[in-house]
Amino acid sequence: MTKKRYLLTFTSLFLFLLYILTSCNDKTPKRNTSIAPNATLNLALRNGIYADVIEKCIPAFEAEYNVECNVLRLAEDELHSLVLKDSKNEEGTYDFCMVDSSWMAEYTAKKVLTNLTSLGYSLDNDIIPATAAACYYDYDLYLAPYGGNVSVLLYNKLMIKEAGYSAEDIVSIEDMLEICKFQKKRHNLGFMYRGDTENNIVVDFLPFLCSYGGWVVDSEYNPTINTIEFKRAMETYMEFVATGKAAKKDDLIAAIANKAAVMGIGWPGWYTPTKNSSMDYLALTGKATGNSLSHNANIYGIWTIGIPENSKNKNYAIKLLAYLMEPELQKSTVNIGGVPCRYSSLTDKETLIKFPQYAVVCKALENGVYRPVMQEWSTFYTVLGEEMRLIITGQKDIETGLKDAQIKLDFLQLR
Repeated sequence: MTKKRYLLTFTSLFLFLLYILTSCNDKTPKRNTSIAPNATLNLALRNGIYADVIEKCIPAFEAEYNVECNVLRLAEDELHSLVLKDSKNEEGTYDFCMVDSSWMAEYTAKKVLTNLTSLGYSLDNDIIPATAAACYYDYDLYLAPYGGNVSVLLYNKLMIKEAGYSAEDIVSIEDMLEICKFQKKRHNLGFMYRGDTENNIVVDFLPFLCSYGGWVVDSEYNPTINTIEFKRAMETYMEFVATGKAAKKDDLIAAIANKAAVMGIGWPGWYTPTKNSSMDYLALTGKATGNSLSHNANIYGIWTIGIPENSKNKNYAIKLLAYLMEPELQKSTVNIGGVPCRYSSLTDKETLIKFPQYAVVCKALENGVYRPVMQEWSTFYTVLGEEMRLIITGQKDIETGLKDAQIKLDFLQLR
């Protein structure tokens, strides 16, 4: 046998053995497809890591209950509109769906979702309390917090060190600004902000607004834009803007990772730091200065799960929801990219040895805040984002821009 043939034979044998071993080690039970399923569930999921995690979890559920699950992976806007449109049908297409918290008011007003409390389901005490705040309507549960996405501060490790800081030293907006100004003087970029859409402009700014004790609406959902707190936060944000430039997500990540910029507001799902990474992230403390009060300032982008009201398979859909929310199963999803809203998952010692960044995520989730749960939130942020863009680009001063935004939003009488 020639050396070349020997190598080919050895390679083929190795690949065959690897296939056998891989197949034998896959202990996940599979549904017996020779038997007709008790039900077929249609799942409308947010495309990306959220759908990935659920898809990897459902085979065991399908085997246990002899249920077939069809997964439909959708972009955010498509998911929102498709489930909403389907809710008008007497018998719905979908039995299970992912829901962004900002849709909650619209979905409950239009009776899109099933009352989970009426189906006997409730959240346990292991769930980080603040993450469930937007899941209730009239004291009943309609959603369960599944994907713990929350804003964090992305930063370049070396660049903050050059400014005389460590991650533990960044305790306020004031500290962040000092670091950005330091790097700007060295002819680097300081703060990278997202200015590509009205929504991104507003959400990027919200952690700063919260840190100054402000918010976009009051308890009655009246706009609170033309306020002292908003003005102070906007003045500070403009100082940050002056040290950097606008960027889309991928460009923002690349700039910070490559030492072209020092920091920006991001999300854990964007980047997974390792010991040798140039970039890391931390939770914002919600303090404007070292001596000021701390506020919840990490903005939630949590994806929740629920059941459409017109589902024809609620009995199995609620079993699936309860299964996906089980503590041990959720802890196991961390290895495949899951970010549960559970203390037992995010504070587990073995998990933190492998994924130390989840300590930061847990802290951010504990001190997070949902965007207003209001039907017209998309209209609200579009109006506000347009006025903020005019301020940022120098077409309006802060006082005029905020006053104009307040007038426009008051006129719309949003709720």
